[in-house]
Parts: sequence; C-alpha cells; structure tokens
Amino acid sequence: MYTADDIKQLNEKILHQGQFVDRLRNEIGRVIVGQQYMLDRLLIGLLSNGHILLEGVPGLAKTLTIKSLAQTIKGKFSRIQFTPDLLPADVVGTMIFNQQKHEFVVRKGPIFANFLLADEINRAPAKVQSALLEAMQERQVTIGDSSYVLDEPFLVLATQNPLEQEGTYPLPEAQQDRFLMKVVVTYPSKQEEQLIIRAHMNGMKLPDLNQVVAMQEVMQARDLTRKIYMDEKVEQYILDIVFATRTPEKYRLDKLKPLIAYGGSPRASINLALASKAHAFLNKRGYVIPEDVRSISKDVLRHRIGLTYEAEAENINADQVVDDVLRAIVVP
Repeated sequence: MYTADDIKQLNEKILHQGQFVDRLRNEIGRVIVGQQYMLDRLLIGLLSNGHILLEGVPGLAKTLTIKSLAQTIKGKFSRIQFTPDLLPADVVGTMIFNQQKHEFVVRKGPIFANFLLADEINRAPAKVQSALLEAMQERQVTIGDSSYVLDEPFLVLATQNPLEQEGTYPLPEAQQDRFLMKVVVTYPSKQEEQLIIRAHMNGMKLPDLNQVVAMQEVMQARDLTRKIYMDEKVEQYILDIVFATRTPEKYRLDKLKPLIAYGGSPRASINLALASKAHAFLNKRGYVIPEDVRSISKDVLRHRIGLTYEAEAENINADQVVDDVLRAIVVP
C-alpha cells in the first residue's frame, strides 16, 4: 500500500528522471513540425514496452518521426518496407549454407534491432505479418531449430495506410491485439503546414539528430513507470470501460449491443493500465488520474473492438463506440 510520502518520493523521482522527455521532444522538434500527439504516443509505447501501430495517409511524417526517435536514443534501428512479395525469411532471417565450413549457419534478419520500423505493414500478406507475432509477444525469434532472444528494448513501430487504399490487407485480429495502441495520425494544422512549406522552399536539409538520451535512462524510466501508483477506484474504472465493450447492456448501453461483434480482450485492460501510467509519467506525476485513462482509451481500444455489419452500414466506427462508453461510465 502506498502512503502519501511514497507518492511524494515517486513524484520527485519522476521529476528528476523524466527530464529526458523534454530533451527528446526538443531534439525531435528540430526535424518534425507539430505531430506532438503522435510523438507522445510513441513515448508511451517506449515507457510501456509496447508496440505501436500508426495509421494515416502517406506524407504525414510517420516514418521520419520513428526514425528520429531511434536516432535520439541511439538504439539499433531497422526498417522493413512491407510489399506483397515479401517473405517471412526477409523479416526474421534464415539458414544459409557456408561452403567453407560445410554447414548451415544463421543469417539474422532486420528484426534483430531495438526499433523495428515496419513500414506499410498492411501491404504484406498474412504469412509475413504472422512472422512478427512471436517476436512481438515472446520477444524471441525461431530460425531453424533454435530460438534467439531479442535485445531490450524491442519495439515494433508499424505504419499502415487506411484500408480503403488499394493493395492493402487487413491485419489479423490476433496481431492487432499485440499492439499496445493504434494511433490515427491526422493532417498538420494550417500554420504547421505553412512552416513545412517554407522549410522545403528554402531548400533546408534535415539536420542530423544527436543522441540526447542514454538507453539506460530509458530502461530506468520504464521500471519507474510500472511503480506509478494506481488507486483501486481507477483500476475499477479501467475494468468498467473494457467490460462495457463486451457486455454493453449491463452498462445501460443497449444501443451498442447490435453494433459490437466482440469487445476488448484482457490485453486491453492490461495495456490501458500500462499506458495510463506512462501518460502520468509524461505529465510528471507519480499517480494515475481518470483523465490519464480517458485520454488514451481510444488509442488502446480502437483496434480491439470488432464491429458488426450493422455498425458499418450505419457508418459507425470504433472511436464512436469508445466515446459512448466513456460518456456512460461514471468517473471516480
């Protein structure tokens, strides 16, 4: 049980150890104009040890933001451009025959990195997407008869185009559930886009980013994030939100019952709690408040709620379902 002194000490630790967040934001801000929401979600993924799925039309700096984050932490960075002809061995690696030694040796694939950028993940067929499943969940890869543990931290930061675009394959539900959050990236504001235009018209080259955070600092911050205090009332609030997506009729949300095919899995509850703690860390707090939960609910739940044909016919999406749930559940 946490005492008031414990929480006070946590706050002081977070104020001290959380200074690297401002350094990260400032350094990445030298390259990226705006997109603060996307960057904060990437930092939440880093602190929660969770994978992030970014969805948005091309040209919104998704790839550049992920690459910039890796540069500022000096983690090993790999990028895979997913295409319809990609094979699982192109991702995880394969066994090749060494003629000098007369034996098969392992050639590791690009998945052996701290930050794996899976660019346009929904352009590859299901067989390749499933090659990521073991790595994302177990943090290991099997090649031949042997398993290889991946380095920590290991984050899959995937981008995907909206499914309406040609040549895309929807991700399997089991794989979507492995992503901590699905972040919808929107267009920049008019003022931000004006700054982007000016930078390109002036022929400005993108600056080389410096390492401003040590990997050790990130790992320590991750451990500290898990220690952030969460009251039992906030835990119940998280459970009510997730359970309302499964059995909406018990929460006086009868209108949602014909719209939801399936609700959030237990991973939704776990990830909502972890992401809430990370959100509190970013706000320099040693305790979670309901606003932390509400602010990241859509990101954690939008890819975990299955909608019926009726919902699609009425043009209702998962975000609208989450909005209805948040309005119905009493805030502690």
